[in-house]
Amino acid sequence: MVGNLRRAYDQNRAILDNHDLEVDVTTAIIGTGNIGSSVARHLVQGGEPVVLAARDQSHAESLAAELGALASSASVGDAVSQAEAVVMAVWLDTEKELISQLSDALVGKVVIDPTNPIGPDGHGGYTTTLPEGQSAASIVADLLPDGAHFVKAFGTLGADALGSAANRPSGRAVLFYATDDDAAAETVERLIRVAGFDPVKAGGIEAAGRLELMRGDLHQNGGLVEGF
Repeated sequence: MVGNLRRAYDQNRAILDNHDLEVDVTTAIIGTGNIGSSVARHLVQGGEPVVLAARDQSHAESLAAELGALASSASVGDAVSQAEAVVMAVWLDTEKELISQLSDALVGKVVIDPTNPIGPDGHGGYTTTLPEGQSAASIVADLLPDGAHFVKAFGTLGADALGSAANRPSGRAVLFYATDDDAAAETVERLIRVAGFDPVKAGGIEAAGRLELMRGDLHQNGGLVEGF
């Protein structure tokens, strides 16, 4: 398995410079916490227009002002309508609610899910919120409307590493993704490169649990393969 992932990594390195192509699209980022703000910041630094939305819209407005001309803010519904791709950088329960509310608007969109199925353990730490063998990705994929393009991505590094590891001078860090959808794969690979990382496909949705905290062996805090 590690050999297969390494070969995929090498193949992606060979085409890394393709991210220089001009692409006139907008990415919506729903949620401006640690993950959402890091993704937004990296995409803008790579030249990607983003539109930000949050439960407290003042947070989205403040981040957009900080990021400059390539960033704007909007309501959740307006952000989704403006975008080709939608990053759901929110807690799993919130994501489920948003999908229910935005179902029609998500048709034709690439929906990117970085969510990890965790919650407070009552002792100052976190614990998984799903039973063994079930992934957040499988739940989200089942909730999305026909015509949405789903991919699990941008969730395999902790918030600190995601914020600091982009465009490393010693070599790009890898972000794994999982999808069964070719359109979603093409879009998320481009966005991962623009954000300053190397994309490697871990498999289809059945492999998405490997990317999730706490059990995933391809998550930084769950046993990420050495060397990536």
